[in-house]
Amino acid sequence: MKAETGHVIFKEKFKFKDLQPVFSELLTVFLEETDQMPDEDDILQMFMKLNMMDIEKNRKPEGYNRRGRMKLVFPVTTDKKQFYIRADSKTAETIRVTERLSKILKKAGIPHVLEWDKLQSMQP
Repeated sequence: MKAETGHVIFKEKFKFKDLQPVFSELLTVFLEETDQMPDEDDILQMFMKLNMMDIEKNRKPEGYNRRGRMKLVFPVTTDKKQFYIRADSKTAETIRVTERLSKILKKAGIPHVLEWDKLQSMQP
């Protein structure tokens, strides 16, 4: 199976601050799995800090929306709390990375479901 987007959709009672204990691992694994780890640790720490500042205040974090072959996006235009992984094209890697992040969330006890290629249905 191949997908362009892999969506992690959180259950109704989810709060963004629930990500606090695992966000560092989520972002690090995402960057490692997609070969997008910054060369300098200071840059990685900046991404962590910016996202954690929002999470600590229970706000939607930025994720990782930089130029690259994959993005980790927390969308604004949806009624569901979620994030998605987006690749440049349909690929099995999207599924592998999304499922790897899902395992981290499951281990932390954060309920969610996975969906594939739902970006079009999110548009207003």
